[in-house]
Amino acid sequence: MIRVLICDDQEVVREGLRAILSTDPEIQVVSMAHNGAQALDLIPHSRPDVVLMDLKMPIMNGIQATRRIVEEHPEVRVLVLTTYDADEWVFDAIRGGAAGYLLKDTPGKDLVKAIRDTAAGKTAVDPKVAGKLFNHVARSTSVTDTSVTDALSKREREVLGLLARGLTNADIASRLYLSEGTIRNYVSSVLSKLEVSDRTQAAVIALRHGLVDLSEI
Repeated sequence: MIRVLICDDQEVVREGLRAILSTDPEIQVVSMAHNGAQALDLIPHSRPDVVLMDLKMPIMNGIQATRRIVEEHPEVRVLVLTTYDADEWVFDAIRGGAAGYLLKDTPGKDLVKAIRDTAAGKTAVDPKVAGKLFNHVARSTSVTDTSVTDALSKREREVLGLLARGLTNADIASRLYLSEGTIRNYVSSVLSKLEVSDRTQAAVIALRHGLVDLSEI
């Protein structure tokens, strides 16, 4: 059973999300909060696996709450769910440790899948904003730690760079003049060497550590 805490300042949104998540018998909404401070108070008692976190809230916003949750409850994963697809707070949420980012118009079945993926350790990012999100984080990061990708070949780093821009395997294959099957093999190798389970996690690692200079790609 995946235990979920919903944090949103609008009651109608909280109730709507609970109704959507209740369609999956493996997901249980254990508590609901109207701001980040309340969410932090509820976590020790409700013990959620995933917090579904809005960003713009009174008293304590989603960015502040995400940072506190990651610091104080590292076993809990935070999935941001917001209206905004170009808000600086979204980028701050990723830097603050959020496990993923979705828009509130995400279809119910996709939201349920994202909750499942997040609980399983994967990173859910809305495809409509993945490219701009990764571009922003990559260009604004100031921390470089090349040891993270020392094990990658030059070609694997090229693939990682394009992957971090949100490009599909087909797009990467076209860009590098290679077959899509070859790109799939490179992506699998990158995931294995970075010890992550999906391509989005690999991109986030690269971008957080300043390993990708998109201006040179």
